[in-house]
Amino acid sequence: MKERPINIGYSTCPNDTFIFCQLARQPDVATHLHDVETLNRWAFEEKLDVTKLSFHAWLLVRDKYELLPCGAALGRGCGPLVIGKQGAQGVGAQQGAHLRKCAVPGEYTTAHLLLRLWNPGIEQRVFMPFDRIMDAVAVGEVDAGVIIHEGRFVYRERGFECLQDLGEWWESTTGQPIPLGCIAAKKSLGADRIAEIARRLKESIQAAFDDPASTEQYVRRHAQELSGEVTMKHIKTYVNDFTLDLGEEGRAAIEVLQRMAKDAGIID
Repeated sequence: MKERPINIGYSTCPNDTFIFCQLARQPDVATHLHDVETLNRWAFEEKLDVTKLSFHAWLLVRDKYELLPCGAALGRGCGPLVIGKQGAQGVGAQQGAHLRKCAVPGEYTTAHLLLRLWNPGIEQRVFMPFDRIMDAVAVGEVDAGVIIHEGRFVYRERGFECLQDLGEWWESTTGQPIPLGCIAAKKSLGADRIAEIARRLKESIQAAFDDPASTEQYVRRHAQELSGEVTMKHIKTYVNDFTLDLGEEGRAAIEVLQRMAKDAGIID
């Protein structure tokens, strides 16, 4: 009897399409591309066998999904940014004292978790798709917004300034690289199946590193309006050695995030 396809979910962001490109071409794989907050919410219902998740979401479903040792977006100099209009009062030194209403790219994103750890006193957190946030800040719908993905490469030309680099805050506070996103597999698949999927994903990542040109068409197809330059910056920012293997340093960073989230009462 033929096994059913492996249902794998990931985002259209260049770092995800880059690492999944080779795996997506395999005949027993069914891909589901959605924004990461949709994937985060689907994980609570265990809709997918294997899925991209924000680390915030994974901490909440870790009883159902096993973290894979590869595929993570984790590193230094790649954290979410809190941005405001040019000339907005700086907030970093006073833990965001002037921030009342802030746009956030999803309730279960790591960006939201980091914002709460950095400044638990923000009165209103408004959840919206990540690509709407700069517009919301521009028209004054919110005081500030947390931007992720390619937003960090274009916010200045859009007329905004960085009020707080949450990655910089995290690194200076913990000394750890910042865990942003991961790939996890449903525990009910069993240890052997999960190990096989992890192996195949690592091979897909290595193939992308070895021959980036082989991923170009697939990445561009899903990159929407991103320029080639921004697409490459995106991949170089979020895909690194941790993507191939979390290693001891990566796992230590995740443990710190889990402990801080628990101490803050955000997770159990």
